[in-house]
Amino acid sequence: MPILLSICFIAAVLAPLVHRLCPKYTGAKLLAAPLAMFVWLLTKLPEVGHGHSITQSFPWVRKLGLEVAFHLDGLSLLFAALISGIGILILLYTQGYFKGDPRQGRFLMFIIAFMASMLGVVLADHLLLVFIFWELTSFTSYLLIGFNHENPAARNAALQAMLVTVLGGLFLLGGMILLADAAGTWRLSEIITRGHEITQHKHYLAILILVCIGAFTKSAQFPFHFWLPNAMQAPTPASAYLHSSTMVKAGVYLLARLHPALGHTEEWTLILTTIGTVTFLLGAIMALGQHVLKRLLAYTTVSALGAMVMLLGVGTKYTIQALSVFILAHAFYKATLFMVAGGVTHETGGETSVDQLGGLRKAMPISFACAVLAGLSMGGFPPFFGFVAKETWIHAVWDFPYLVVATVIGGAAYVLVGFSTGLKPFIGKKPEGLHAHEVPLSMRIGPIVLGLGCLALAFACGPIGHHFVQPAASAVYAKDLEVHLHLWAGFNKYLVVSLVTLALGIGCYLLRPFFVKTAAALKPLAKFGPDAIYQFKLDATLRFAAWHTKKLQTGILRDYIRVTVVSAVALIGAAFWRAGGYQGWENLSPISPRVAIFGGLMIFATFATVRSKSRLRSILSLGVVGFCMALLFTFFGAPDLAMTQLVIETLTVILLALAFHHLPVFRHGSSKRTRTIDAVIAAAVGVAVTLLVLAALDVQTPTPVSDYYLEHSYKEAHGRNVVNVILVDFRALDTLGEITVLAIAALGAYALLKLRPKKEEAEK
Repeated sequence: MPILLSICFIAAVLAPLVHRLCPKYTGAKLLAAPLAMFVWLLTKLPEVGHGHSITQSFPWVRKLGLEVAFHLDGLSLLFAALISGIGILILLYTQGYFKGDPRQGRFLMFIIAFMASMLGVVLADHLLLVFIFWELTSFTSYLLIGFNHENPAARNAALQAMLVTVLGGLFLLGGMILLADAAGTWRLSEIITRGHEITQHKHYLAILILVCIGAFTKSAQFPFHFWLPNAMQAPTPASAYLHSSTMVKAGVYLLARLHPALGHTEEWTLILTTIGTVTFLLGAIMALGQHVLKRLLAYTTVSALGAMVMLLGVGTKYTIQALSVFILAHAFYKATLFMVAGGVTHETGGETSVDQLGGLRKAMPISFACAVLAGLSMGGFPPFFGFVAKETWIHAVWDFPYLVVATVIGGAAYVLVGFSTGLKPFIGKKPEGLHAHEVPLSMRIGPIVLGLGCLALAFACGPIGHHFVQPAASAVYAKDLEVHLHLWAGFNKYLVVSLVTLALGIGCYLLRPFFVKTAAALKPLAKFGPDAIYQFKLDATLRFAAWHTKKLQTGILRDYIRVTVVSAVALIGAAFWRAGGYQGWENLSPISPRVAIFGGLMIFATFATVRSKSRLRSILSLGVVGFCMALLFTFFGAPDLAMTQLVIETLTVILLALAFHHLPVFRHGSSKRTRTIDAVIAAAVGVAVTLLVLAALDVQTPTPVSDYYLEHSYKEAHGRNVVNVILVDFRALDTLGEITVLAIAALGAYALLKLRPKKEEAEK
């Protein structure tokens, strides 16, 4: 698994180079990465189908319990097969969609990196690794949605998607940390076996809410659903991939994966069923009034994601089975319709409205056939796999009448959208001036394979249910389930409901102009919706940032130092206030006379430094402070520090004297008010640092860290000077960082001194 994932990421990095060197058939050349993953998954199908799982782990930081771990079971295999399998078809589709476009290599890099990130999400077995891949999907989807970055709408949509999903990711990270603490492990495969302990834990509700927020933002659940339709600014290959079968299902996957650990409680059922049902109905109803191809599909994607969360919230073995079937059916028909929609727009010169399309069946016969197959499957017509999924769904929710009613309403909307996107552009009279021809071969392969799959899966639903659905449902339910799918189960009550749904959907399609007009009339209400609330909050944040910048970013170094030190003092003071102040006064040892003498001398020299009107006297007085500090190091048995302090202080005094000698005379001092404020701040800093030092003296550790360094300095680093070994070996990266900072500062100083404008040099 890690090798195949690495190959996918390597393919993403190489994509621009491959396109530059071999621009013809670039997408086809990069198929090897997802194809290798897909073939490997198929080879593991028999083993996983028998209830076995495959785990691979590699230690990373042993002492922190960090490891790179992967786990393959029925659920992850179903998702990984969809991601890699549809990914292959998307790469082929991209070849024709971006033919002759110099940006093709960049797009391929983004989408392959996204594919690898999604595979990481569903295959990772360590919570932190899941989170890393989770955030990678947000980042790569941001790049894909905003691919046409010259378009302000694309940039805004990409930013919106990233802000919503990344903010949800922060909540998810908090939930993961609490979940790992409650379960006593970071491994997902172990967490799902400890459901009883987790649901009884005091932090269970907090874990559930945080995880749900993360999943809901990623899977566009109400009230976070608004970003997904706006994300249709992405090129069609990205929309077909991200918003039908991959990214938006990441939240559903996470909830399904954690169902054995967090499910089967009243809180789980209430939250998921409520939010899922609202999202399901809201997306379906909002789809009724749309006329843009991709937005029609986007709103039904929102609805479908809500349905998946709803089924998962109910949590019976039948709804889990229905969820698994629906995930598979939805990926096939929705990816097909997205690709067909992209092909229609691509070949008609950019036309996106179904009301301006029609009569394309002769010009685009293959696309028409694929669209019909996918549209009928989406509507739940027999004998398509969408019909099998709908029958399974109705059977699963039969004991919940309100969910049956919701299913009928939502299913009717799916019929309308299936007809609107699968039939409307191809039948009827062709509008004047509309010219089109069939898409290139590379853009046909995906719709043909997936469109025929909508039909083939229905006739092979028995084996599909046994080999794909059953292992996935068993992994979610955490028990072995028997799944039996039938294309025809006889004339029964479920079929009656299904037929009523189809009839209602056909009626809705005939009334489609009414829904479009109604949606247009209600458009002013959008300013009170979640999208408007998001925009208001974003604008408010930007206004606050502008005010904040104006007040704090004054360009005056003194103000920056004030803010920094006052904030530090406030935090230190708050910590001591919460602790009840410093409690160790009685443990302080008496001050020796020589320490008191040199301490007093340092205080006097400090006072002289700030009060002297001569620069040279101030520098010399400041040097006295440093030399006294070197003597104090000597008194306390640190001659090496004393020598270092002595050398540094000598050089500092000399350099300051030379630097100030060349500076112009400073005639305008700060006001008395400013000096008073600075004096108060300086005194507060002194008190805070003193309290910190005193508190540090009282810290008692069972095993001082110094003992470790003394013991291992020579044995492991072969050095007798413990201080040098700490700097060079034990804290090598820290030292390297300090050296890097100094090098950058030196380069900056060199640039300021030497790279002067030509005009200034000419004047001199």
